[in-house]
Amino acid sequence: MPDPAIIFENKDFLVIDKPAGLMVHGVRVSSKRRLDEEREHEPTLVDWLVAHRPEVKTVGDDPALRPGIVHRLDKATSGVMIVAKTQASFESLKKLFQEHQIKKTYFALVFGSPREGKGIIDVPIGIKSGSLKRSIHSSKMAKPAITEYSVAQKMGQFSLLKVSPKTGRTHQIRVHLASIGHPIVGDPIYGKRPQPPFASRLMLHAAVLEFSDSGGSRFVFESPLPVAFTYPQD
Repeated sequence: MPDPAIIFENKDFLVIDKPAGLMVHGVRVSSKRRLDEEREHEPTLVDWLVAHRPEVKTVGDDPALRPGIVHRLDKATSGVMIVAKTQASFESLKKLFQEHQIKKTYFALVFGSPREGKGIIDVPIGIKSGSLKRSIHSSKMAKPAITEYSVAQKMGQFSLLKVSPKTGRTHQIRVHLASIGHPIVGDPIYGKRPQPPFASRLMLHAAVLEFSDSGGSRFVFESPLPVAFTYPQD
């Protein structure tokens, strides 16, 4: 697996291009399980950050577990992430995310093509009882969730969608697109259908992050669409 690529860096934050398959951070475990977890530790983005930018070690609301991490991407999702290098930057970025002042744009390759060229999915997402799987049909811990999408390109029996989540629920894009009958290609959890041979990964990519800082400076960070999203259509 390739290392994260640095898109931009200043004294306050670091912007990286996370490869698909790299987990952002580990999970907190009980002391009883800790030894086994350490023996079988899977490399994470946090490991890379601590090794290459050790100043992040004390940054964040839980620096022992997720130093510098203001937001996250699913392990299987690739693309743009911003990491705080100072506590002041962390607090500022955290506030921007909480107030939905950071615009996030994704590309998702999905099965089929939405009847309308664009739409808004405004449906709460909860946790399915007895699992950690998310669902629009569960009221357990349900929270409002809004996702905008538009068809960027029709590709045979698939479509490339441009997607902008307006809220930040776990698995939001994956759950919402599956709920309208267009699951993301390569999704083993919410796909529930045979996958095409080219689907070696979850076909979801965080392409753009846009925001203005407290001083009024405007930032736009982009990650190009991975080669995996272009496949033979014959």
